[in-house]
Amino acid sequence: GRVQNWLNRYFPEFEQVFKQWNGESALATLRDFPLPQDIVGMTSEAIVEEWKAHTKRHAGFARAQKLHEAAEKSVGITEGLRFAKQELDALLAQYDLYARQLEELEAQLTDQLEHLPGAEQMRDIKGLGDMTIAAFFAEVGDINQYRHPKQLISLAGLDLKENSSGVYKGQTTISKRGRRRLRRILFLAIRPLVNHNDTFRALHHELTQRSDRPLKKMQSLIALCGKLLKVLFVMGQRECAFDGAKLLQDRKRAQAQTA
Repeated sequence: GRVQNWLNRYFPEFEQVFKQWNGESALATLRDFPLPQDIVGMTSEAIVEEWKAHTKRHAGFARAQKLHEAAEKSVGITEGLRFAKQELDALLAQYDLYARQLEELEAQLTDQLEHLPGAEQMRDIKGLGDMTIAAFFAEVGDINQYRHPKQLISLAGLDLKENSSGVYKGQTTISKRGRRRLRRILFLAIRPLVNHNDTFRALHHELTQRSDRPLKKMQSLIALCGKLLKVLFVMGQRECAFDGAKLLQDRKRAQAQTA
């Protein structure tokens, strides 16, 4: 982005101290003492005090020392610094505007979700955000127009097909004939679920570690996208709560029947 471009020019060592420039302490630094020349004239204690004045969750003394050392060794541009600060102020003002607009949009989406069948229950699924739920409904429309979750799977292009020619002849892959945006929404949703939701993490582990034909990581994520669609279908149709324990039990029961 444009802020990152600014940092590359005037303070390239900044990212060695902060992983993201828009974190609380990083933003406080960019707003009040963004240039290495500003920081070199401060003590580490003074840097921490500035962070305390502007953020509730601020970095500690060790981070302040690291920032000071980075500033001392910086190879950033040292000319035209007054204009550099003006440029950064403009970029941060633009960032603040976008952040406020995003907050307003999220608030509007939250209000809209209250009127969609099953959306309130979906919001209780750990790892599934409001934006994802809103995007899901934007793509599929009224959930009650579908009679079976397979229709949603086909809509997303996640139904399976066997390749009949070429290098992958005989291999089974997803059709990708459906809505690409819906497929992307599901892919973006499934990773946080696997990372933060115990049920989906357990399913991912089982699919990738099972002794009989274990799936590769990406294959498992694709399979779990289909599972997520089925879950959202049931929750939307019945307006019921997410039951992770039942989902795992049903999985074990299905495995036992096919064994």
